Amino acid sequence: MTELDPSARRLDAAIKRLEGALDSLMSRTGDPAVTRAELAALVEDRARMAEELDASLAREEELQALADEASEALGAAIEEVRAALRKDGAQARDEQE
Repeated sequence: MTELDPSARRLDAAIKRLEGALDSLMSRTGDPAVTRAELAALVEDRARMAEELDASLAREEELQALADEASEALGAAIEEVRAALRKDGAQARDEQE
């Protein structure tokens, strides 16, 4: 037995432990190519959803502006109706007197 035999056995044991650890890691994470593909799909989905969110927020702002405009127009119309009713009410009182 040479002086290198114990070192070779320790190296062999370390390599076997490393291979075991790699096998364990691979069984938990799967094929790296599949993992990369899944990650790329997730990144793509996130980018798509971010664009959709931005578009939705822009549309929400447009709709809010339209709702504000409609509310102002409705308020003005209500005031016109009230003014007309007051005018008609005043004319009716004048006619009764």
